[in-house]
Amino acid sequence: MTSRPQTISFQGKQGTIDCALDWPQAPVRGWALVLHPHPLFGGARDNKVVTTVSRACVQAGLLTVRPDFRGVGKSAGTFDHGKGETDDMLALVAQFGEQFPDLAGAPFVLSGFSFGSAVASQVFARRHEAVPDLEVSALMLIGTAVERFSVASVPSDTLVVHGEQDETVALAGVFDWARPQEVPVVVVPGATHFFHGKLVLLKQLVQAHLHGKLTP
Repeated sequence: MTSRPQTISFQGKQGTIDCALDWPQAPVRGWALVLHPHPLFGGARDNKVVTTVSRACVQAGLLTVRPDFRGVGKSAGTFDHGKGETDDMLALVAQFGEQFPDLAGAPFVLSGFSFGSAVASQVFARRHEAVPDLEVSALMLIGTAVERFSVASVPSDTLVVHGEQDETVALAGVFDWARPQEVPVVVVPGATHFFHGKLVLLKQLVQAHLHGKLTP
């Protein structure tokens, strides 16, 4: 990853939220929060889909935060089916501005993969609880876990990417969720849930979306 990796911690309701922090080489233009898949099935911040999205964000000039959800790595607490994890991420968003005041009001990008996509959608829906005037410049949901967790409604300009052959979350279920909202779904032909062999294409999709959203 073309960045200066660090670690940083925030405080959630059950204690420490341990995060990787990826710095761009170029001047920072904003920040991104990228959320990982199911903690009870090996999901962590070093997941390949998560790091692929993070690389795209870093290359777009975004300081990128990759937290471990509660119970993963050095993060405190136990799995809470998305509810506690959403509370933790809202706390992180609120505390981020305290630790990085220079980025107050800068573009904010929110993304999640699988279980992380459900949490990201809930953070988007409740973002004003963390920062009353916070706006999301780009929302990106990958492998959206609509069949297993509560995924909130999202704007029609959300980037929703799903694998044609996703064996964990059926593509038809994603369309059933997206259809009433008129949210387009980008289908990657031949891709499975973890986008094996398709990560380069996934990164290109994310890069194109960020370019469209962050270019004045």
